[in-house]
Amino acid sequence: MTLSVDELWPRAGGWAEFDSAQQTDAVLLGVPTWRTSLSPTGAHATPAAIRAALRRYSATLMGPPVVDLDEVLRIADAGDIAEPDGDDGIAATVARVAELSAADAFVIALGGDNSLTYPVARGAGTSGLITIDAHFDLRDGVSNGSPVRRLVEDAPLSERIDPTRIVQIGIADFANSAAYARRAAEWGIRVITLDELRRRGIADVSAEAVEIAGAGDAARIHLDIDVDAADRAIVPGCPASVAGGLAAFELRTLVRSFARDPRIVSADIAEVDATADTDDERTVRLAALCVLELLAGLAAR
Repeated sequence: MTLSVDELWPRAGGWAEFDSAQQTDAVLLGVPTWRTSLSPTGAHATPAAIRAALRRYSATLMGPPVVDLDEVLRIADAGDIAEPDGDDGIAATVARVAELSAADAFVIALGGDNSLTYPVARGAGTSGLITIDAHFDLRDGVSNGSPVRRLVEDAPLSERIDPTRIVQIGIADFANSAAYARRAAEWGIRVITLDELRRRGIADVSAEAVEIAGAGDAARIHLDIDVDAADRAIVPGCPASVAGGLAAFELRTLVRSFARDPRIVSADIAEVDATADTDDERTVRLAALCVLELLAGLAAR
């Protein structure tokens, strides 16, 4: 990819390597999970693709006033977890995220399939969870369809999330089973379907979500951004996306809205298969914009 060079139009991305001795507001971490995916995927190629796509954009908000995110935030890149799948990979991811969180950095984990949510949320020490996802991810076993269940049942006791502090937004018709819908209801998970989101509006829904997931003292919320919540026409690189999902502006608005809340301490971007994207890289580019929306929300705190 050859991009033009203009000193008056600096590009996003290309951030310095994370240094624990330097104060950092936000840090990227690649967590290229893919081996337990329920469908064939090349999601392990996605962190590098998102980093490349970031270079297509600036880090500037039009406001007013105009804000250059690189001037108001200290952003770093912590590289990738070499092999995040399996027990050893999960342990390595938990430890690395914990290290980054201990430096008071907002961790943005670049997946990878949705299984990365399990170790990233644990490493960030989160007490609540918000998912933007077409699916419940409450399956039994270990896969990209089970991270929410695993955070409730499989994590060490001190790291488990109370299901009444979980909010799932964008759950779609014809993308789930009645059994998992019943499981969510029985556990007390707050489910906001795609239809309810559109009926009520983003501001109302996001306000409710952070109050539920962020209840209690010293609350810490993890935000799971499963890009397959978006309409398949705009995210063909998401294996499980459904026609009629979120519009790009809806997804981006949700992400920025949540990132404004200081109780959100970490986020992941999941379920993008860069190897299955279109030639114009529309899926990966939307994922890169979600990174920038997270930073925009962080800067607005």
